[in-house]
Amino acid sequence: MLLRPHCCGIVRSLFNHKKPRKLLWRFVSSAAMRLVQFHRLGDGGGIRVGVEQGEGLGVVDLKAFDPSMPSTMKELLELGDQGLECAERALSSGQFVLERSHIQLLAPVLAPEKVVCVGMNYRDHCLEQNAPIPKEPIIFSKFPSAITGPYDDIILPSESEEVDWEVELAFVIGRRGKHIKVGIAARPLTRSCEGGVLQSFHSRPSGGRRPLLRRRFHGRQRRQRARDWQMKRNGKQWLLGKTFDSFCPLGPAVDPHNLALRCLVNGESVQSSNTHQMIFKTEALVSWVSKFVTLTPGDVFLTGTPPGVGVFRKPPVYLKKGDVVECQIEHLGSIINKVV
Repeated sequence: MLLRPHCCGIVRSLFNHKKPRKLLWRFVSSAAMRLVQFHRLGDGGGIRVGVEQGEGLGVVDLKAFDPSMPSTMKELLELGDQGLECAERALSSGQFVLERSHIQLLAPVLAPEKVVCVGMNYRDHCLEQNAPIPKEPIIFSKFPSAITGPYDDIILPSESEEVDWEVELAFVIGRRGKHIKVGIAARPLTRSCEGGVLQSFHSRPSGGRRPLLRRRFHGRQRRQRARDWQMKRNGKQWLLGKTFDSFCPLGPAVDPHNLALRCLVNGESVQSSNTHQMIFKTEALVSWVSKFVTLTPGDVFLTGTPPGVGVFRKPPVYLKKGDVVECQIEHLGSIINKVV
């Protein structure tokens, strides 16, 4: 999911709290390459990794091009340059192309070791709730079982009546590392992806030379939250309210720090902001979290949501069955999920 030059994508995450967030990732892309995870319709659901010929165009089946290649995005990332170079050759070959109507796109990463979430990371979102600007990143987590695909349904849990929406930028770690310096984590690869919105960065472990986060996938994420569980129950800690099954749809893919992003519910814009409002940028988040845990290929970061969530509306508004949530990020694309 983390491509070479620049990768960006959209992730939606849902959490139980009065506002659901949903993470959607559709693909990872690099300068001229967009990696996706998919399965062929009628193929028994086997997972494959492919390279998009362009947004909405055909997908080159990487394993069909080179049988030695792995079948999952996480395994491909673990191969480092070898895997990405093979993907580049496959794309250039123009062979083993599958029509979009013959495949179903999956979340770019299905079983990450970690899903790292950042709370209160947009200035305008803090102002929306009269909350102080954090002096350090507020980190929490989400269980990987919450992840679902960019166009999959969001399941309203019977345990919550206050499911809210949130659009977020997400990225994926491409190399293993710990104690990553901010300057290194921020070092971008040579170019940015044009039709996709993927940006990758080089990152090296302290004292090391090998790029650590070599590719990070930025994407849109929609996160659903059960606000009642987040704010009123279970000691007011955030995990359970944000980690119901299907509360983390992930999907598509420039500079992640100056991108317009918005969320629409049933076609109506409910969130609209820009990633320049982020308090802690992506490189700062990587550096901060790597002080505490070792980051590994496939780890997902959700970078926070802008204002406009349902819980702070007067009166509060929550998602209901039949609602359609669409998250959009400039240059990255969009993800669409129906609430069932």
